[in-house]
Amino acid sequence: MDISVKDLKSRMDSGDTNFFLLDVREPHEHEAFNIGGQLVPVGSLLEAMPELADHQEEEVIVYCRSGARSGMAQGILRQAGFKNVRNLTGGMLAWQESIGG
Repeated sequence: MDISVKDLKSRMDSGDTNFFLLDVREPHEHEAFNIGGQLVPVGSLLEAMPELADHQEEEVIVYCRSGARSGMAQGILRQAGFKNVRNLTGGMLAWQESIGG
């Protein structure tokens, strides 16, 4: 299941912290603009699994620039046993378009 930019922003604004935010973009993209997610580029996701394992039972919201890489990451995480992984629809492009940055 995916989550919209507006739904995520609303949850963040309300102080909801019952999710783990994962940024699967590259470091230069994260440095240019981010919304506070932990950076693990999609190409490094498999090797980062041990450090992400603590979040396996949590809701994980994964994002990238447009939603494509985070969609791939969503599949990788689900195959690794993560129970509730949501892709941010439209990624940071949609965030900046509808919320700003």
